[in-house]
Amino acid sequence: MKHSIPEAFWVTESEGITKAKNFLEQIEECFAKNDKVEMTTLLGSLMTMKYKGHGNVREYIMEMHHIVSRLKTLKVELFDDVLMLMVLLTLRAQFNQFKISYNCQKEKWTLNELISHCAQEEERLKKDKTKSTTRPLPLRIRARKGNLRMKLLKVQPKRNNKRIQRVVSFATSLDM
Repeated sequence: MKHSIPEAFWVTESEGITKAKNFLEQIEECFAKNDKVEMTTLLGSLMTMKYKGHGNVREYIMEMHHIVSRLKTLKVELFDDVLMLMVLLTLRAQFNQFKISYNCQKEKWTLNELISHCAQEEERLKKDKTKSTTRPLPLRIRARKGNLRMKLLKVQPKRNNKRIQRVVSFATSLDM
């Protein structure tokens, strides 16, 4: 048996072990997993999670629920109400109207209801975002994007010295 075991697992205590079952038990003790470390890691990741707007809000909530279910297997009980509050706290500021409407209601939602409502709100926000991007940008933002000041200076003919000064003063007022 000793010849088929890698040297890394040879321990001075293993010389008295004659059965494979005893040897496997000793190896299991060496690689015992510490549940406290895993609990701390899971709780830390749950506390630091923040929805950043990338991906799907449904997947984000399901990921939080998965971490809570893993904590439950480690005998750390987090109630669904706590999970729902954590989800609402970690949503972006775009969801503030949604959070207020939830807090104003007397009834509590289940996790599945929260997921469906959040997905609907996310779709509404995406539609609003596409509508807002079709509007023209304010002149101040357009000036920064296309460097309007330089374009105005290059386009103006050098006919009149006063005219060029007006364009320069207009372009410098955009830098406010």
